[in-house]
Amino acid sequence: MARNITSRSQDYSQWYLDIIKVAELADYAPVRGCMVIRPTGYALWESIQHHFDEAFKETGHVNAYFPLLIPQSFIEKEAEHVEGFAPECAVVTHAGGELLEEPLVVRPTSETVIGHMYSKWVQSWRDLPILINQWANVMRWEKRPRLFLRTSEFLWQEGHTAHSTDKEAMEETLRMLEVYRRIMTDILALPVISGEKTEGERFPGAVNTYTCETMMSDGKALQAGTTHFLGQNFARAFDIKFQNREGDLEYAWTTSWGVSTRLIGAIIMTHSDDDGLIIPPRAAPVKTVILPISSDAEKLENELLPRAVEISSSLNTALGGRFTTVDRQFHLRPGDRFFHHLQRGVPLRLELGEKDLTKGTVRAVRRDTGEKMDIPIETLSEKIPLLLEEIQSTLFNRALDFRKAKTVSASTYEELKQGLSGDGGFVETWFAGGSAGEQKIKEETGATARCIPLEDSSTGKCIITGEEGAPKVIFAKAY
Repeated sequence: MARNITSRSQDYSQWYLDIIKVAELADYAPVRGCMVIRPTGYALWESIQHHFDEAFKETGHVNAYFPLLIPQSFIEKEAEHVEGFAPECAVVTHAGGELLEEPLVVRPTSETVIGHMYSKWVQSWRDLPILINQWANVMRWEKRPRLFLRTSEFLWQEGHTAHSTDKEAMEETLRMLEVYRRIMTDILALPVISGEKTEGERFPGAVNTYTCETMMSDGKALQAGTTHFLGQNFARAFDIKFQNREGDLEYAWTTSWGVSTRLIGAIIMTHSDDDGLIIPPRAAPVKTVILPISSDAEKLENELLPRAVEISSSLNTALGGRFTTVDRQFHLRPGDRFFHHLQRGVPLRLELGEKDLTKGTVRAVRRDTGEKMDIPIETLSEKIPLLLEEIQSTLFNRALDFRKAKTVSASTYEELKQGLSGDGGFVETWFAGGSAGEQKIKEETGATARCIPLEDSSTGKCIITGEEGAPKVIFAKAY
């Protein structure tokens, strides 16, 4: 049935790019590594953004905006940070036809400039905590770009908070990790694993990094979002000091956390099929499309279209927003109209023909299974929300079952290598080999340590060092 889509089994990378093209999510920009997010893709990002933004505000965070250009000296203040980001930085050296006195870095992330501002705003413990988030674009010069997954410029949110105690900052780090897990699971239908990053995978300058890891339909891992406990590293670098309750000066404790447009890539590679995009209903900008169908132009305009508009209005009321639309592409054949919405991932299609109108029903077609059913028009406001929830649940459970089936355990290094030599998947093992051990595994298998799962506190014998008490670590090849 699919047109212009390469089969996943034939060429997964091309399948992914074909989905983006036929669903009109994005296109390549004139600058290498950059993309244009098209209206369909941006509407999906706005939906994702809305759910996260609401959750941030529920936890007491407020939005602000910080500059795109950062003095190079700021980046260099935190040594580990600059070492981690230097290869990816884009630098402005000229402006207004003149050489700048100091080069400006196009923000790869904003810890440094925000740290500078916090040092001006914080004097006393009464000024803390600061709970700020910004929605912005960032630039990281990618050598091997891929739409949504790794582009030189991308959209994201970055939360930056400052606290008076390490306990409070760590609680914030884990609180936001749970916010990420909840939205990714409940809204995006991604069965993510929450965990701590290993030593070799930490964010540059962080004391601890936590992550939500999820498996794509080719068995590879994708880091869906991260939160970072920065300790006092950035506070020391940018002199974020405050007078505590005892009257002594001390450095603040800070965090940062972010998710990006790579979540669109996660949705594509978790749920879609060879026919096109599939979007979980709770994340879908358009949850239901109604298609009035008739070869009689007069009946189409005077009977079917007005009825479709009425149904759309009642469904929008039932769904609590502008989530239903009426297809008016009457110049296209019905099959082409069906396929237009199928490829764009609309969760539910409602067909209204002359016979349907006579019977007082619509033909509902699920995007996830292709199942068709006739539903009485008078029950649509009750049944459609339930049907959308059923689709949401089906997509999550399908992805979760796939992840479980593609996860194996390894108790020796040879078993780890064997588990990573197949067609993708997660391998759980005991590991405490540090950065050197991670590098060895990466060089020999191409896999990286994805996380130490928070839900599993069991320990065992490290497959590298042989020492007891090693935590469980998930290894996988990743995007």
